[in-house]
Amino acid sequence: MARAEFDRDLGQLEAEIVLMGGMVENAVLEAIRALDQRDLEKSQQIIDDDDRIDDKEQEVEESAISLLRKEAPVATDLRRIMAALFAASELERIGDYAEGISKISLLMGHEPPLKELIDIPRMTDIALTMLKRSLEAFVARDQARVEEIASEIGRMDDEVDVLYETVQTDLIKLMKENPANIERATYLIWAGHNIERVADRATNIAERAIYLATGQSVSVGSAESMADAL
Repeated sequence: MARAEFDRDLGQLEAEIVLMGGMVENAVLEAIRALDQRDLEKSQQIIDDDDRIDDKEQEVEESAISLLRKEAPVATDLRRIMAALFAASELERIGDYAEGISKISLLMGHEPPLKELIDIPRMTDIALTMLKRSLEAFVARDQARVEEIASEIGRMDDEVDVLYETVQTDLIKLMKENPANIERATYLIWAGHNIERVADRATNIAERAIYLATGQSVSVGSAESMADAL
């Protein structure tokens, strides 16, 4: 394979990662909106559409394997291909979280949430910003730029963790006040947990972007959140 052709195909592989990122971002956003608005039809649609995200991951894997077979790349080229495979796997997991939130919505049925959703949408906005920024870092490959973005993502990850603690504290309080609240409170804790995991996966992608730019493994988030995301 000529170098120009290889570079083109590698660039296309990375473009597919960005496209996949847009797919999972939309899935998470729509899942939270459907949960909040009790749109069960939309929730079911998100569950059905998860197959499209799975198919995209498979396409990325097949393209990456094809490049490995044809060119036997080394050094930076190999890191770019392996980073694409890693990012695709993380994005597929984020798609699963959107599907999980939608399943929670269906479990709730037409019953309204126990309380107005405020902190969970805030968590979602931050987590999806983290995802966008991590993919920017993924394609940037400039060390200074990547490290700057990774630092921002680390701070945002802390914000998500604080909001999730608030969600848990508020809902546990409602459980204690009235045991009849336990089921509905649990559903919202599960939803918040999924969004917290979205942030962790975005952090993982940012860390891989640092490795891609520098060849060094650096932790962006807390050790606890990294362990939980594995």
